[in-house]
Amino acid sequence: MNIFELSELSLTNEMTTILIENEKVRIEKIISTGQISDWYDQEETEFVVLCDGNAELEFVNNWVALAKGDSLLILPHQKHRVAYTSNEPPCIWLCVFY
Repeated sequence: MNIFELSELSLTNEMTTILIENEKVRIEKIISTGQISDWYDQEETEFVVLCDGNAELEFVNNWVALAKGDSLLILPHQKHRVAYTSNEPPCIWLCVFY
């Protein structure tokens, strides 16, 4: 598998592929092309790496801009949303939930 493979790129829907999952960890590859999200209030810790593109995450009292190669740790119940994702280049996320 190549994390940068975009063969099934959709410009209207975010694409999520579960790469590994067991009872302790889930690793996802997500491709965003301009999509934003509602607010998340997750039970899990999430370590996210933006492999390509640019994005902005909004937290209750904070905004974080991410560029290619940036990573971020999101703790359980740390309310956040995806406020911006680039579509050229698309955002390629590698997310580890545990």
